[in-house]
Amino acid sequence: MSGIQGVHTSKAPVPAEFVVAREWDEGMRRGWEDLLREAGLKLTRQRRVLGRLLFAKGGRHVTAEMLHAEATEARICISLGTIYNTLNQFTDAGLLRQIGVGGMKSFFDTNPTCHHHFFVAQEDRMFDVPGAGVVMGRIPQPPAGFEIAGIDVMVHLRRKPG
Repeated sequence: MSGIQGVHTSKAPVPAEFVVAREWDEGMRRGWEDLLREAGLKLTRQRRVLGRLLFAKGGRHVTAEMLHAEATEARICISLGTIYNTLNQFTDAGLLRQIGVGGMKSFFDTNPTCHHHFFVAQEDRMFDVPGAGVVMGRIPQPPAGFEIAGIDVMVHLRRKPG
């Protein structure tokens, strides 16, 4: 993979658990590639690598920095800028949902459907609120010329002392 579109692996030994993850069975690989193809994305090297990291572990909430750390740990050299670009392309294609948590920080959710989240800032962790966990009472009317496209609820948590 060396030098192909900004993605390559180093010559250093690769952790055993990543070797297993890299040896996709044919069905799983077709699944990831089909997901990208169905979204209208060209199967570039970085999209395949990041798609595998994102979608192989089921439902996930990750930041670009978290994904970069995973890639680095797996000895995959890919720039943070390339990760941001690819995450934004996946989001634009409907494969991910971007969730801002304040300031410039965003998580990317592999479940792009409308659902709500818990966020633990001290642990830099986000997870889904169970399906029936939020009941909306009264929703305000949108201003003239607008319609409600979605409602996001973010419940900020912190651990109780002791």
